Amino acid sequence: MTERIALVLGGTGMLAGCASALLADGWRVVLPSRRPRFGLAARAAVVPSGHRPTAAGPRAREIAADWARPAELADRVRATLDAPADLLVAWVHSTYRESVLRAVAPLLAPTAPVVEVHDSGAAHRVHGLPEPVLDGHPTQQVVLGHVKHGAGTRWLSHQETAEGVLAAVRRALEGRSPSTHHVGDVD
Repeated sequence: MTERIALVLGGTGMLAGCASALLADGWRVVLPSRRPRFGLAARAAVVPSGHRPTAAGPRAREIAADWARPAELADRVRATLDAPADLLVAWVHSTYRESVLRAVAPLLAPTAPVVEVHDSGAAHRVHGLPEPVLDGHPTQQVVLGHVKHGAGTRWLSHQETAEGVLAAVRRALEGRSPSTHHVGDVD
């Protein structure tokens, strides 16, 4: 069986736990990021329950990326791939989301599922979420909210974020119908 490849945009930040879990599950993970930490995502990230941390090796590749230069980002990713990516997980600022996702689309296998991650600000009260960018790729969308904490609220932890995104990744990999996943409370 050939090694599965996941392209995780923004995977050294709040998606580090997701990237680490994919590595622990045997995926090769390519991590374009605005702030690459070269090994941090795989070695020190919070790993969701049920997954063991794994050392960064040749299966994890971090790439410096500038969302404002999507063609350059795609070229850098292309240079690291020896086959199309089997999964795309993306948390890209809304300003660059469409151009970045379209730039990396040719790097995906034809049936690769997509998981788009949004913060709660992306969910408009009337219009909902933006439509998925990549037609032809089944897309799970994740909206990250907050957690009620006493009389106030707090942001999701890295652990809560990773587990919520991984639930959508599992749905995507199972071939489930595209849907929206709310993690925490979204106003």
